[in-house]
Amino acid sequence: MTQVSKCQPRSPRQAARRRAAVDRLLDTTLFKALSDQTRATLLACLIKCGRPCSVSELAECCSVDFSVVARHLSVLARAGAVEANKQGRTVWYSARCAHLCETLHALAEAIEDWCPQLEARESSDSCPCEDHGGGND
Repeated sequence: MTQVSKCQPRSPRQAARRRAAVDRLLDTTLFKALSDQTRATLLACLIKCGRPCSVSELAECCSVDFSVVARHLSVLARAGAVEANKQGRTVWYSARCAHLCETLHALAEAIEDWCPQLEARESSDSCPCEDHGGGND
């Protein structure tokens, strides 16, 4: 877990200026990809299946056209949620479970680092950071 300064910025402006792991881990490409119900269903099917699946196999778990499933899988692949491997004329898709777990665990830890409700924080009076009159973060 990455350690960060234990003090909270006093304003949203100060928070925006402070760079932390949570900024990097809140990957909008991944979250946009997961925000569509069909893509979420496709990813869940791949995760539960536990093996690579073709577009035609995955089309059976959704009520959308084959070409739409292929486009959704491309979005998931660009976001890093699935991996595509072409063998002959067939593209096999598999969930990148280890990558997803690593990313989401790291995000959860980064959020925990900044949430005062989850961990006791030092008072701002004893905080050494620049935002509260102390030294550098």
